[in-house]
Amino acid sequence: MSVRPLYSEAQIAARIDGLARDIAAKLPPDFTIVGLLTGCFVFVADLIRALDRTGLRPQVSFIRLNSYGKGKESSRLVRLTGDIPEIAGRNVLLVDDIVDTGRTQLFARNLLREHGAAQVWACALLDKPQRREVETVTEFIGFSIPNVFVVGYGIDYAEQYRHLPYIGVVD
Repeated sequence: MSVRPLYSEAQIAARIDGLARDIAAKLPPDFTIVGLLTGCFVFVADLIRALDRTGLRPQVSFIRLNSYGKGKESSRLVRLTGDIPEIAGRNVLLVDDIVDTGRTQLFARNLLREHGAAQVWACALLDKPQRREVETVTEFIGFSIPNVFVVGYGIDYAEQYRHLPYIGVVD
């Protein structure tokens, strides 16, 4: 299996700075980031530092959802595999690595609302709009990509390739 670069470290960093500026312009100053583990951990780390450069200092929490297992295709069944942070009454920015079918994002949004989030916005580093199976809105998108399987920058294939500093296409 080979990995062909799609977005370089520099391209990712520049786009995250742009996302942070967009988020700072549209969200209230007091909000909580809820990252969807595990794929988003690198993205969240860089995003919160970029938000700090805009003057924002959000709280940060994570939830763990799973729909892929060790395969390249979503099982289409989203499972919560951890606890929900205390978000009642909070404005929440849901952060994910990639929106594919939309099922995980929709599940997470509904879960956060059920637990009392005042308002929920979504941010994803990558979006595959042609793979969408359910209607969901992602207010902040880093890159829109074709229907390819990607790894790197925290995104894995069978728990491999998260360490890559770039996003690449698996051939």
